Amino acid sequence: MISQLEKKIALRYLKTRKKDGFLNVISIFSFIGISLGVAVLIIVMSVMNGFRSELVNKIVGFNSHIIIQSDNIKKDLALVNSSSSKLLIKNAVQANNGEAVLINKNFTKGLSLRGYNKDDFKKLEIFKKINFDENNDIFNKKKILIGKELSFDLNLNIGDSVLLMSPVGEETIIGNLPKQEKFIISYIFDSGLIEFDQNVAFINIESLENLMNLNSLNRNIEIYLKNPIDIENAKNKFIKIFNNNFIYTWADLNRSLFSALKVERNVMFIILSLIIIVAAFNIISGLTILVKNKTKEIAILKSIGVLNKSITKIFFLVGFIIGTAATAIGIIIGVLFSVYIENIRIFLSQIFNISLFPEEIYFLSKMPSEINVKSVILISICSVLATTIVSIFPAKKASQLDPIKALKYE
Repeated sequence: MISQLEKKIALRYLKTRKKDGFLNVISIFSFIGISLGVAVLIIVMSVMNGFRSELVNKIVGFNSHIIIQSDNIKKDLALVNSSSSKLLIKNAVQANNGEAVLINKNFTKGLSLRGYNKDDFKKLEIFKKINFDENNDIFNKKKILIGKELSFDLNLNIGDSVLLMSPVGEETIIGNLPKQEKFIISYIFDSGLIEFDQNVAFINIESLENLMNLNSLNRNIEIYLKNPIDIENAKNKFIKIFNNNFIYTWADLNRSLFSALKVERNVMFIILSLIIIVAAFNIISGLTILVKNKTKEIAILKSIGVLNKSITKIFFLVGFIIGTAATAIGIIIGVLFSVYIENIRIFLSQIFNISLFPEEIYFLSKMPSEINVKSVILISICSVLATTIVSIFPAKKASQLDPIKALKYE
């Protein structure tokens, strides 16, 4: 335990005098360095958490959460609608997919085609905004729904005709040629993900199966969960229900992307933690100079019976208070910046007349930020721990001073 005397002496040493100018500078820089390091680390971690959450929301919003590759659609649909799995499911739809080339005059573009029944189209999150009473025919056969980016790239509008060429061949009088069918653009969607809007199109499932020569009995079952974040738990339950089927999730399809994000986040944490560590090491310099300046006072304290242990505690407490106070200020700055980061971005953009965080590059309309309480606590503990550890050496050195030599030197 730290006594009241030790606390009073430590607080007195924190109030440096004018003649301790160099010591003041080192202490201030140590304090600012730790505060800024903690603040920047919290801001960066919050923004990266926000990016990940926004990305997950977009992926989850426009893709099915679990896909079951079926070899008997009727039997598997009955299993999906069973009481054991129905508690997890928000919607379940039949689907099929394939690859095709879209041809428009002199332009061609490879596409991933997704096919659904007319009624199942209405259950997809991406088409929730459509007024089906006024647009009931957009999912009919020979109609195609394309993304906004694809329409820009190929200069396409609603009502235009396009040709879809399948990799499946058909016999003609001149030999085997790729199967081609004409479709009319009935709707242009905007998912907010450029890659998705450029490369994915939707058509009626029967039209897709006819174009690709696919078997209607081997359709996929796409499941939308009530809680898509708890994906692994849901996947394990469906594996028990569908023993012989291949089952994969939105997390499986995007595993490499989220692994890369995790690695990037960890690397950023390590790099920015070095700022705190470097700033914390400045405390060693500050406390060493403080010990040098207080040599006479340390000698007097020892002469009147103050133990070496108490001397260690006093200087250790000085370093601990600097580190803890700097960490606390850093947390306040970091949290405030993280909460109001979008307002700050707008303000800076207006002041300097530049576009910070442009939507066309980052695919998001605003800068995301999500404060993770566990991350803030971890950063705080690491910062205080670093400053505590580096305070031990100068504190020990202060306790080892010989009072006779110190007073003789003075």
